[in-house]
Amino acid sequence: MEIVDVLPPRFGFVILTFCYSWVMLTYLAVKVGSARKKYGVKYPTMYSDKEQVFNCIQRAHQNTLEVYPQWLVFQTIAALVYPTAASVLGVIWVTSRFSYAWGYYTGDPAKRMNGAYGYIGIFGVMILSIAVALQLLGLF
Repeated sequence: MEIVDVLPPRFGFVILTFCYSWVMLTYLAVKVGSARKKYGVKYPTMYSDKEQVFNCIQRAHQNTLEVYPQWLVFQTIAALVYPTAASVLGVIWVTSRFSYAWGYYTGDPAKRMNGAYGYIGIFGVMILSIAVALQLLGLF
């Protein structure tokens, strides 16, 4: 038996969504690296006492990394049964992280809320994951 026989036919969209998330994480990491050079923040220092904009750039990346493992789990569980819906929700979440970061990069932390629409994506895959769990338990 091959993996293509086990996964749903549209799971390819999910894999592409994961690839898109890698692009997003790489972009955020490169922005932090560039900001380190620009603002003179040397490793292993995480935050600057002097440069608020650097801290905002760093937090945009760090916050995304803090949420990413949970998103991956819920995205994968939801996608096993609902691959198309999970992919759409995943693209919404990943895209929102760009909006979140670009808002944060202004140096005004309140503008990070430009990415608040990402809650649709993450809560969506969480709800679909619960639906999968209930189906597996024969309760739905």
